[in-house]
Formats: sequence, C-alpha cells, structure tokens
Amino acid sequence: MNKLFIYWTLKDLKERFAADFPQVYQAAKETASVKEFKNAIRALFPHDTMSQLTHYDGRTVADFSTGKEIHIQTFSLLYSFLRNDAFIHPENGTPANSTAITAANAKKMITNATTTAEHAEKTTVDATLTTANAKKTAIDPAKTDLLIDLYFIFRNVPKNIHNGTATEAKVVHWAKRWASGLNPMVQQVHEANKQRIINKLIQRLGRHHSVNTQYYLPEFWSFEEKQRLVNEWWNSHRFHLHMAIKHPDDLNFYLDYTLSGETMKILHDARKKNIPFFITPYYASLLDISGNNYDDRTLRSYILYSKELVETFGKIKAWEKEDEVEAGKANAAGWILPEGHNIHRRYPEVAIFIPDSVGRACGGLCASCQRMYDFQSKRLNFNLKELLPKESWPVKLKKLMTYFETDTRLRDILITGGDALMSRNATLRNIFDAIYKMALQKKIANKNRPEGEKYAEIQRIRLGTRLPAYLPMRVDEELISILREFREKASKIGINQLIVQTHFQTPIEMTKESRKAIRQIISAGWIVTNQLVFNVASSRRGHTVALRKTLINNGIIPYYTFSVKGFRENYAVYAPIARSMQERTEEKVFGALSAEEQDEFVTILRNNIPYVKEINGFLQKKKRPFIATDRSVLNLPGIGKSMTFHLAGITAEGKRILCFDHDTTRKHSPAIKDFGKIYITENKSILAYLKQLEASGEDIKAYHTIWEYTEGTTEPKFKLYEYPDFPFRTTDIVNHIQNND
Repeated sequence: MNKLFIYWTLKDLKERFAADFPQVYQAAKETASVKEFKNAIRALFPHDTMSQLTHYDGRTVADFSTGKEIHIQTFSLLYSFLRNDAFIHPENGTPANSTAITAANAKKMITNATTTAEHAEKTTVDATLTTANAKKTAIDPAKTDLLIDLYFIFRNVPKNIHNGTATEAKVVHWAKRWASGLNPMVQQVHEANKQRIINKLIQRLGRHHSVNTQYYLPEFWSFEEKQRLVNEWWNSHRFHLHMAIKHPDDLNFYLDYTLSGETMKILHDARKKNIPFFITPYYASLLDISGNNYDDRTLRSYILYSKELVETFGKIKAWEKEDEVEAGKANAAGWILPEGHNIHRRYPEVAIFIPDSVGRACGGLCASCQRMYDFQSKRLNFNLKELLPKESWPVKLKKLMTYFETDTRLRDILITGGDALMSRNATLRNIFDAIYKMALQKKIANKNRPEGEKYAEIQRIRLGTRLPAYLPMRVDEELISILREFREKASKIGINQLIVQTHFQTPIEMTKESRKAIRQIISAGWIVTNQLVFNVASSRRGHTVALRKTLINNGIIPYYTFSVKGFRENYAVYAPIARSMQERTEEKVFGALSAEEQDEFVTILRNNIPYVKEINGFLQKKKRPFIATDRSVLNLPGIGKSMTFHLAGITAEGKRILCFDHDTTRKHSPAIKDFGKIYITENKSILAYLKQLEASGEDIKAYHTIWEYTEGTTEPKFKLYEYPDFPFRTTDIVNHIQNND
C-alpha cells in the first residue's frame, strides 16, 4: 500500500492492523469482551504507554480546563472496529447493530459539532457533525484520526524510540527555509510595503482637513512634500498608534485588497462580535501581499482571526483559572489578592502586575492571546485615551506596593498587561519609583527580623512586551534613559535581574527597526528574553530553530516555548503537545549547552553591557548553529507551567487526553497538594494537525515520528533564569494564601 497515511480509509486501516499486528487483530476477533481484549493487549505489549492506555480505558476523568467529564474508551472503540467495522456507543458500551456503519447512518449518530463548513467537505479536520435528532455518538466512518494514532502507537511502542531521527545537518537545512527580516531581499519587500502604505496613509489623511491634529497635511502641499513628512512620522510610535488599523476594510485597503472573501467575512463577523481589531501600519508592512517573496503565515496567524475564535468569543473562559479574581476570595492557586485585577499570581516567588494605564492595551491583538478572556470582559482594550491613569491610580499603586512589601516569599515582579511598554514613559517611571521604594523598605525591614524569619527580597523585575516586534519605534531615548536609571539604583539594593521579556513569533519580525530597539534596551543594562507561542505556523520543521538563531544573533535569549491553550477558540492555531515534544527532542537538542557552557554563557550576559558581540563570539567558539535556552511548556490551569505528562487516552475524534503533573523543579503554592493530576483534552487530533501542515505546503513525511511522543518531562531551567541565593535564611511562612497553616 503506497497511499500516504493521511489518506488511509477504514478499509486500509483494517488491512494494516491485520497485516502488521496480526496478534492484536486476532485478539479482537477471539476475545469475548473489551476486558479480555485489553488483557491480551497488556500481555502482547508490556510497555508503559500501552499499560497506561489500557489502565485508563473505561475510566471517567474530569478535564480540568473545561470541567467536563470525559469517559475514556480508547480500546473499546478499537475493539469494535477490529471486530466488525463498527464502534462502541459511549452511552451504553455496546457495539453498533450494523457491521458496517454507513455515512448516512453515522450522520444521525454523531454529536458535538465542531467542524467548520469548508473543512467538513473534505473531512480533513478533527471534528464531528451535529443533527437535530442525534442520540448516539460514534466515529464518522470517513474519519480515521483515532485509529491512525493507535496504529502508529502500536508500531512505535516496542521500539521505545523517543530520540528522533533528525540530524544536525537536516535541522540546519530546515531552518534555512525561514528568512529573517534582516535578509536583504526581505528588507527590500518591507521598504516597498512601507512606501505603499505611506501613500495610502496620505490618501486617508487627506480626507481630514482639521488643523487640530498633530498629523495634518496641508492641501496645497505637493505629494512629494506630504510623502516626505509621513516618512518622518513613520519613525514615531505615536503616529502608528494614532493611525492603527481598526477595521477589516482598512486592513484590506492597506494590503491592496489581497485578503480573500472568506477572510473578510470572518473579520467582519469578528467586528460584529466586538472582537478588538488593532494593527499598526508598521506591522502591516511586514506582510508579503504577493505571496511569492517569503512565507508570512506565522504573521497572518497572529492578526487574522479564525472562524472558531469568532464563534467562541463572548463565551471564552479563562484558561488560567487563577486569573479569575473575586475580592476577598482566593484564586484557583489559593492566593488572596488585592481587590481588582492588577495582580495575577500562581507561584509564591512571582507576581504579575498589570497597572491601570495604557499598558492594558497592546500594539495589536494576537489571535491566540492567553488573555483573550480579559479582552472579552473589556478589562484589556484599545481605548488608549480612556486607559490613561486616573487621579486615583497613585493611591491604588501604593496599596498594591504594600501587598508586595508584606509578602513573605515574593522576589520577582513581571510588569505586563496588555503590554508594559504601551504605558507612557512617565507612568513607567512612577511604577519603577514605587517598586524601588517598596523593595528598599522591605530590605530595611529585614534588618530587624531574625534569621529564619526574614522575608524574601525583590531580586528580579521584568517588563512583558511585544512592542519590539509590533512597534519597535516605541523604544525611544527617554525610555532607554528610564531603564538605565532604574538599573543603576535598583542594582544597589539587590535587584540584579532586570529583564525585558518580549515576544517574537517568527524571524521575519526581526527587522532593522527591531534590531535597533533591542540593542538600545541591552545598552541600558537589561537582558532581553523571548517567549514564543508554538502555534501551527511556527511549529513547522526548522521554524523555531531559525527563530532561536535569529534571536541569539541579535542579543535575545529564548525563555519559553509555550504550547497554545487548547480551548476551541484556538482550534485553527493549535499544535498538539506531541509536536512540541518532537521539536524539543529532534530539533532544539542541537542547541543545548552543557552545565559548564551554561555557566560561561551566563557570565558573558551578566558581565558585558552590551553583550551581543560576545555571545556571537561564543557561538563561533563553540561551533553551534544556534543556542536553545528555552523550556517547552504548557500553562496548566491553576498550577502553572509544565510539560510533565503521559497519554491517558484518545477520544472518538482522535484527540489525545493527557494526564499532567506539576513542574517539580520549582516552588508552588501550598494549594498544589489539593490538585493531584490534571487531565487536559487536546482540541485537535494529530492527523488533523498534519493535514493542516500538508495544506500549507509541508512535506508531512518529515513529521512521521510525531506519533512516538506520548509522554514528557519538564526541562530544567536554564541557569540564567535561576534566582540567586539570599545571604540569609527566609521564613518558612507563606502568607497571602488561603487557609495558611
């Protein structure tokens, strides 16, 4: 059979199982029950993966992300298929009456609709159809997702591979497919796009004749004079915010009407649902409207919304359940927080700080944003004037600092939003001053506390921002002066880890403007790190390696590679956990550093301002194509980041059910003892993901080992991200926590 596996039919699969796993096939035919069948499987495949799958089969678990009960029936479904082409009904556990389910009959049995119209036609996505009179659930006979996943698990489990087959040369070859924004050809395209958009901006500005605006073009000026002035304005971040694209028709106008009718319909439907739409002219200029110069799918996956996001908006739930805050009540991680939504927290040592400022906006709304729940509730928005700090903010800021000052364990504050750098310079200066005073007072108070009773002191301050990619012009001389001044005085009181935590998603975003912004930040004595969201477009072979190389070459240190949250709104962009594990094992591994090399690299970062030249010298010295300093993780609801999991089952639609444990390499809230195992059902099958890749032009044979990855362990932290030891013993007491003993 030479047919590519994604096109296998049920008939093909029956033949495959009979030929490749005759003992399994015979066991299904000869056993009298699912229980006997599972016992036979255990005997034939005494391996961890198969043992776990048979252990969970027949059990009901609670999906922690949705709260729904999931009845696991992986082998029940396989058993009925191998016996008679039918599938067990989840409701009663009995086989379908017919020995072969027809498409017409199956349609009446299928529930839980998730298929989009265009995908349903080809049955190429992980979804099911709904009819008004559906009463039973079964597998659509045209869909093979579950069975293909099981087929490859059976094939791979005895080998116990889990080390990949890619070579360093192959990985480097894959990475070369993805050009950076510093590539001369790409720069030419960006410049042409910039001039095209500037010309269109002139058209728009020409319609506004009021002189009561900073951006006024006199009618009597020549086009060349107007063009020269708008080119100057282009270098101002305020101009881009003022002229931000807020309507789908405007985006299509600036992109020379190249968006498809289908895309425009989705964007108009998004507008009707009040989903925010905000794209800077600069970021729009990064798109290749010809489709021939470079691949910009990763860019588009961030600014163009999916049908699933539009359909779900308004009903989106917070994936990070700890972000649901009620006054006087503990959040999901057990923390008692000040009233309002300024502080988010899941760990003892870290708090997220969201000021009441323009920092509650962004330079653009990312389609897979982890805070989409907050945009839906309008706590985060793009009403920039309305977000300016109110008169009450200084009083509130003082109360929030009191919370930090009186916390026994806190040592790390992440200022974010929204986006930390959307706040004006004056606002940032005030926040830094407040943090400095709080940290100093905490340090002074510790002098009067005995050993073993001292509070943790502030050691790390981070700014979370995507503006170096979305709007690099925001990094101006005044901001750099503020960053430098804070570093100089903060380091004197023990705050030595100062980090701008940015978010580049693709090498194309590293433009000459972004490079300049990053170098300025580094020159101020701050280390720049990066968080990547591992979505479908960025998960393609070699893409993340190319991004790591581009980042490291320009002074940005990879920090996290996040898997997309698996809610339905992210269906279009979700890459299965198995692909993240495959990338980590088969691609990222060639950029790993030994413990000694990590020490050397971290010393370079901490002892050189700036450090870009030195880390490139380190790369050459070690003969490394790139450096991988990031951890691949999923943000689990309530308990934080982890990639420690094993496969518990597979749904009738082929979605993997994963059992997660918390990250044992870091400290957690005392509430962790009440969580136990966390079950998460992925929102997409591996087969559906691979079909997406093929539709984008990928050779999916390059991904053939993806099925092997049925378990994982959280990677240790890179040494740069470890906290320094205190020169004293801190208290064991954890305060600001529910039911603290």
